[in-house]
Amino acid sequence: MPTPDVVHLRAGGTSVCIDSSTGVPRIVHWGPDLGRVSQETLDSLARADRLQRASGGLDETVGLSVVSTAASGWAGTPALEGHRDGDAVGVRFELHASEVTSTSVRFDLTDAEMELSARYVLRVTGSGLVRARTTVRNDGAGVYAVQALHVMLPLPWEATELLDTTGRHLRERSAQRHELTFGTHVRESRRGRPGADFTLLLAAGTPGFGFERGTVHGAHLAWSGNSRIFAERTPTGDSFLGAGELYLPGEIRLAQGEEISSPELLGSWGDGLDELAVRFHEEWRSRPQHPSRPRPITLNTWEAVYFDHRLPKLIALADAAAEIGVERYVLDDGWFRHRRDDTAGLGDWYVDDTVWPDGLHPIADHVVAKGMEFGLWFEPEMVNPNSDLARSHPDWILRGRTDLPPSARQQQVLNLAHPDAYAYIRQVITDILAAYPISYVKWDHNRDLVDAAAGPGGAARVHAQTLAVYRLIDELKTAHPGLEIESCASGGARVDLGILDRTDRIWTSDCLDPIERLENQRYTALVVPPEMMGMHLTTPHVHSTGRTVTLTLSGAVALFGHFGIEWDVTTLSDTDAATVGAWVALAKRVRPLVATGRLVNADVADPGLDVRGVVAADAASAFFTITQTQTLISSPTGRVRLPGLTPDRVYRVQLVTPGGIVETPAQSPLEWAHHDTVLTGRQLAVVGLRPPVQNPQQAVVIEVTAI
Repeated sequence: MPTPDVVHLRAGGTSVCIDSSTGVPRIVHWGPDLGRVSQETLDSLARADRLQRASGGLDETVGLSVVSTAASGWAGTPALEGHRDGDAVGVRFELHASEVTSTSVRFDLTDAEMELSARYVLRVTGSGLVRARTTVRNDGAGVYAVQALHVMLPLPWEATELLDTTGRHLRERSAQRHELTFGTHVRESRRGRPGADFTLLLAAGTPGFGFERGTVHGAHLAWSGNSRIFAERTPTGDSFLGAGELYLPGEIRLAQGEEISSPELLGSWGDGLDELAVRFHEEWRSRPQHPSRPRPITLNTWEAVYFDHRLPKLIALADAAAEIGVERYVLDDGWFRHRRDDTAGLGDWYVDDTVWPDGLHPIADHVVAKGMEFGLWFEPEMVNPNSDLARSHPDWILRGRTDLPPSARQQQVLNLAHPDAYAYIRQVITDILAAYPISYVKWDHNRDLVDAAAGPGGAARVHAQTLAVYRLIDELKTAHPGLEIESCASGGARVDLGILDRTDRIWTSDCLDPIERLENQRYTALVVPPEMMGMHLTTPHVHSTGRTVTLTLSGAVALFGHFGIEWDVTTLSDTDAATVGAWVALAKRVRPLVATGRLVNADVADPGLDVRGVVAADAASAFFTITQTQTLISSPTGRVRLPGLTPDRVYRVQLVTPGGIVETPAQSPLEWAHHDTVLTGRQLAVVGLRPPVQNPQQAVVIEVTAI
């Protein structure tokens, strides 16, 4: 049976309609499920979208296709740009063959004159996520240099407001909004990693869209190197999101028979950002390699001891951690040769016997004997010039000139695309993993790639470096089943689904200030499942900002993620140790919902309030936090809503904040908190309840249980 000209892909509440009747296929619709419809109506839908010729335009109308190029008459950002030594620039593909299922399509396209072919693959997954990529192959005798390879998805014409994120070290993923005007809004990363300032998601929606409502479409590029993502609105009625790897000059040169694939573009939509986000979360949770066991409560030693590695102190830290319920103990930077500060030693991945005369066995064995897992910090992609490795192999350092690139944290980047450098790093990590009971690696990446080339006068190496990192992680995990890896990069500077397809969590930010973390964690969770986001309880005096915070605020903000502790817990009073233990116990009770439930964010009227929660998949239970970040416009404030529950189900609502509710003599009791309060899901979502009167930097935890 021949494939119809207009195909309808459906899954997970999403429809994609593609018209291939007019040449290169084009997407007519991406978004809400259109239901079971006849071929006649699909054909009519495609006709209803076709352009008219207009005054001043080309005689043949051209809209956005799956592989738009300039030679076809497309005047927007092209899907493919390239050349053969300056020639063969007029690429125009024609449909050669296709393969269609109910949820996927593959189009094979050719340009016989330019001796190029392309393969476009799009599928709609069970979560309703769209996954698309394009592959280009050189069929000609000469080299074809690829300058750009983009994948695009159309937007509704009504999507005129953009949301993306920006940031810096200690403040990643801060949201910004603006109008999608005519032209192109482009975000690029040229850092060899996404970087703290790159946007995790580029979203466009109806003006005023929020977390609970408003149609919004978003795109994410699953790639950990240089990237470009953009939104474009044309005066001929096309509006779309697009993305691709950002190739450096000369980086992609295809010999005859060679091909290059774009990173996968992942597209999601929703009635509100929460619905958009849940498609990403469900997609990632459906992978066979997704972490399935409860996420261990993790203590990291960095802010407790920094480089001051002394066995008695680290053993005392392990004892105190075990006492309060910690399940994983991670020894951070400072354990390897010459590493007494951050100026030396990177690359010399051998245990420093001046600090650890018996190796890491005393601390690792003690941790395991206490019933905890043992983890270790590495920064495999980096090297200090002041290291035995750099002195022995200066040619292994990425550089484009004789002089080294500008340093960052006194370090340079190791060229993992160099076979010998790759083999060395793989072997030294393998040796450490074999020598000790290591079940977890904190994999750090503390600098951007600057002038990243294969040596003086050499070719760019960011693309090859990224693929080498992927291969190294894949090989280590294959060789060591059960090993978990955290992706850390100056905190949250390498957060993308390319790295997260092969690691088990991210370090969301080096900033542990709970006030700063609220926005960071909310917008990171638009793409990243919360159980893969490291969220740690911090010291009362926050190292990164100098702010003094309460234990309750810190615990509440860390609750809906992979919970951990970044604190010298040997210094806790008995009272504080008991309170930290209560937060650990609560985190253990909440984590099954965090790993399987749905994150919800209430759109609130007062900017000083933050209301968010996690609702079980069957909506039988939920936890919410109400955090006050500043003084409010009114006191007491108006009601806040708790969304996401089954409308006609009845729920018991209780405050479960460790340490109880804070009520001063100046306040009357919060009445509902002292009674058996039962409300329907609809009442909680539509009417809501009064939050407690709080001072800035206070928070409460609410448990909601179906009766």
